[in-house]
Amino acid sequence: HCNFEFDLCGWKQDESDDFDWNLRTSSTTKMDTGPATDHTLQDPSGHYVFIKNSFFQLPGQKARVSSPVLSKRNKDCKVCGEILFYYHMYGAHVGSLMVYQRTEKHEKILLNLTGNQGNFWQRKVLILTGDGKEDFQVVFEGIAGKGPKDGIALDDLTFSRDC
Repeated sequence: HCNFEFDLCGWKQDESDDFDWNLRTSSTTKMDTGPATDHTLQDPSGHYVFIKNSFFQLPGQKARVSSPVLSKRNKDCKVCGEILFYYHMYGAHVGSLMVYQRTEKHEKILLNLTGNQGNFWQRKVLILTGDGKEDFQVVFEGIAGKGPKDGIALDDLTFSRDC
């Protein structure tokens, strides 16, 4: 479980993307650039990770963050597991949120959301599948949109006990 209150909890920024997800609070941001509170504490001082479209990113540029490696060799995680998380995507020109399950050989798309999803935290559960032979990671990819005040936030990422 990661609520981002202290750090990225072992999630790693991708070295080959265009920019990074940032740990932040609503109390340190300007109006209309993200959620009013985090999801965990429901308070402006609570933390989450966020990408903000700005003049420094071009539309289509990507920020990626990857989970620690999870072992499919764990007998309880061979068939499936789940990741539960909360996302906030708000603004007229917000970009896209992609979620992948990555092995050494390929990346499988688990979720593809584009555009304004509403000015509130939304819950999502994704099923993680595999043959039990390959370790994997979950990758969150935020893609910059066209507006400087629009962004994507993530909070409370939790893997099921199976994994």
